[in-house]
Amino acid sequence: MRTKTIAVAAALLWTGAAAADPKDYRFEAVQAQVPASAAATVAVRLLHVPSGKPVVNAVVFQPKMEMPMDGMGPMATTVKAAAPDGTGTYPFVADLAMAGPWTLTLSAKVQGEAATITGSVPFTAARR
Repeated sequence: MRTKTIAVAAALLWTGAAAADPKDYRFEAVQAQVPASAAATVAVRLLHVPSGKPVVNAVVFQPKMEMPMDGMGPMATTVKAAAPDGTGTYPFVADLAMAGPWTLTLSAKVQGEAATITGSVPFTAARR
């Protein structure tokens, strides 16, 4: 019986059934409002929802910053990743010279997770 239990547990781990769901993670803004600037810094956290703790050492990639436009497609702007601080905060530098609502869409790989985590974070660029 013990051998059968170990075999079932090993099979679950091997197939990934024991792995967490990508829905167990979410991106959130460190500050929802940033000063409008051609080199604005926006920062996000990747949270493990069940524990409420930030995820450190994730590989965050494919950042895309867009401003929704009424009656037309969104306006994209440049965005580049900056060096993470090791505490679960992932900063980006973007051209947010135009004040208003912006959305940062990104993806992440977390160690031990087979699936890619994707999410969008709204920001507001405000005049000083």
